[in-house]
Amino acid sequence: MLQTLRDKTSGWIATVILGLLIIPFAFVGIEQYMVQRTDNAVAHIEIAPSWWRSAPSWWPASMLWKKEAIERGEFDERFNRARDQARAQQGPNFDAREFEKPESKRRVLDALIDERVRKIAAEVDGVSVSDALVVKTIQSVPDFLDGSGKFSQERYILGLQMRNPPQTPTQFEQFVRDRLQETLLPASLAESSFVTSGETDRLIKLLGEKRDISLIELPAPAADTAEVSAAEIQKWYDSHGKDFRSPESVGIEYVELNAAAMPPPAPPTEAALQERYKNEQSKFLAAEQRLISHIQINVPANADAAAQKAAEDKAKQIAAQAKAAGADFAALARANSDDLGSKAAGGELGWMGKGNFPGAFDDAAFGKLLAGQVSDPVKADGGWHIIQVREIKSGSQQPFEAVRETLLREETEAGRERAFNEFSAKLVDLVYKNPTTLEAPAKAVGLPLQKMAVVTRDAAANTGIAQNPAVVRAAFTEARIQDNTVSDPIDIGQDHSVLIRVVSHTPERAQPLAQVRDKVIAAVRADRMSKAAEKDADALIARINAGETLAAVAASKQLPPPQDLPGVARGMPMLPPDVTEAIFAVRAPAQGKNAGGKARLPNGGYVLFAVTKIAPGDKTVLKAPELDMLRTQSAQATAADEVTELTSALRKRMTIKVLEENLR
Repeated sequence: MLQTLRDKTSGWIATVILGLLIIPFAFVGIEQYMVQRTDNAVAHIEIAPSWWRSAPSWWPASMLWKKEAIERGEFDERFNRARDQARAQQGPNFDAREFEKPESKRRVLDALIDERVRKIAAEVDGVSVSDALVVKTIQSVPDFLDGSGKFSQERYILGLQMRNPPQTPTQFEQFVRDRLQETLLPASLAESSFVTSGETDRLIKLLGEKRDISLIELPAPAADTAEVSAAEIQKWYDSHGKDFRSPESVGIEYVELNAAAMPPPAPPTEAALQERYKNEQSKFLAAEQRLISHIQINVPANADAAAQKAAEDKAKQIAAQAKAAGADFAALARANSDDLGSKAAGGELGWMGKGNFPGAFDDAAFGKLLAGQVSDPVKADGGWHIIQVREIKSGSQQPFEAVRETLLREETEAGRERAFNEFSAKLVDLVYKNPTTLEAPAKAVGLPLQKMAVVTRDAAANTGIAQNPAVVRAAFTEARIQDNTVSDPIDIGQDHSVLIRVVSHTPERAQPLAQVRDKVIAAVRADRMSKAAEKDADALIARINAGETLAAVAASKQLPPPQDLPGVARGMPMLPPDVTEAIFAVRAPAQGKNAGGKARLPNGGYVLFAVTKIAPGDKTVLKAPELDMLRTQSAQATAADEVTELTSALRKRMTIKVLEENLR
């Protein structure tokens, strides 16, 4: 049998099979088959090469495709930034749980995919970003400009340190380059967008259109007192069940801690102020500043040994030239530096404090170098640096008398905060001993135990502390509802917090028909009245469209004469928005006739109106700046639509796979 197996696995057929098996190992490596890999990406994007648009996605042609992934870390950073922006905009109304829903995550991811799609398309189509454009863009950032509107290297370095996370010039340059590459296509499209004179004229006629109208408010229909049958009641209740549900609610008890209601602490003594000054002298010390210039020789982190050695040798040569007597460091920087941000300024980085560039650069710049001295080459971010310390400003200590008022204010505030924290800690310690009750701890610290019978998830519908979204969120957590334990302190203001305990929970539930029968009957009758009012209004509109004037219609119904309003324009505050919208939604009146329409009012009644004349917008009444602004705004709106269409078209050129399981 072994001989048979040997025979079967010998010869040219076995050789061909073995060769086919070797091919995938040669391309991807045997470790791909031996090691289990974890994909942390949230999306994969692939596109065929520009020179073979129809390249198939199956192997081996797929090796020619450009492939990128949006990693989970990148998504988390963008999602956290979006969350922070939403929290800042919504303030106390921000609901973190609502923001964490899958729809929000997908919205953020789609924006990331759109950006990456535009960047990949630019790369594949050969769109590149020049160094000059990167420098121009950086030097036009408002945060990097001084009071005279000129680029400030010092503000640039400080601004990069304040970013989250801090960035070096090399990292920021790459960030700008990536963003420019992503936006070049849509920006070019937007710049080329325009509107024709005909489009502008039509827009002016539409936006500036004015209508002469007559209107009258129809009286409310007579109250519906007709019988509502049992079948009607049941049908309405069944089809409008969501209108007859009691919202989920909890009952809570709580203790409120407020520093403003506590007796003020004793004023700080002079000795306490002196002690604070002694402990915080460094805060009142102006740190040493150094005016730094540098020459940067770039070398990629993944460069081979030869490239690394070449960069180091070049840096040593330039350092030797810079140290020579009479050397012009600025000229050497302009001729040799690879730092786009400082090259034109002769390598100047501005005044810097220790820690601006943590690591080897900082150690060299704030080490043994004296004013006017040049360092040996230093390996740091982006490659090699030759550093020159041009000037040094020594730090100075402010005396106690100069900062006494600051110390007094801070110590007084610290005393108040300390007293509040100690009181709060005492209460929390008592709660932790038995977290199932709040009554005994409240009594022990002398605070009243307060109660609230009904708290719903809708903070706006609640009263007191339950109007605070943070309190509502805490009240509806599973731990509070299931265990009835006391919460941690919930901040609802400056040195103002509450501890709550859920004492009852009522789930959302349908109210039985017997309980809401009167509400159902009222709803049925209100619906009848609304339909009757709409039917009466439609009948009167038909008469107006047939040729009667609104005045004649009103007189036939013994209604007051209608009010004439000439020259009604869009957005006029004299009428409710819904009424204005209805007025401009009706067709133009036929020759010799009026065009009737109606608008429903918040009270359920109707306004009846007749459009008697339409005057299109007049281009001649617009001043030149107004006309230019309209053209610009119209072009911008068109450009936004075109960029959206471009992104959609680019998406269709690519294969995009979202890993939903990694978004959770």
